[in-house]
Amino acid sequence: MSHVVRTDQAPAPVGAYPHARRVGDLLFLSGVGPRTPGSNAIPGNVYDDNGKLVSYDIEAQCRQVFANVRAVLEASGARWEDLVDVTVFLTDMARDFAAYNKLYAEYFAGVDACRTTLGITALPTPIAIELKCIAALKS
Repeated sequence: MSHVVRTDQAPAPVGAYPHARRVGDLLFLSGVGPRTPGSNAIPGNVYDDNGKLVSYDIEAQCRQVFANVRAVLEASGARWEDLVDVTVFLTDMARDFAAYNKLYAEYFAGVDACRTTLGITALPTPIAIELKCIAALKS
């Protein structure tokens, strides 16, 4: 059994892929960033007069990315507690890990998902965090 999930409750994908795909009892979420559904605005980003990113707020981006993951899960018939594996990509590990880790602990309290956090140099849009998740669903 395979089922593709698309939802207006999460930001539109930036490429040719669905928000999630269910295969059997597993739900695979595509990379989810902190863009705001509908507007694609990135919470906490500050731009100069030329449109160049000058600063960002990792806490605002964390809160939004967690909300976006929850929206995709709910659109898929899953719950936050169904998460079993979370891969997190940070564009500035040294600057952002402590704040992200604090919020992760708050949002994921009681969720026993495995987690991997990677420091990377860039993401496709001017975001500082992206999550890739797997959830286990009941048949």
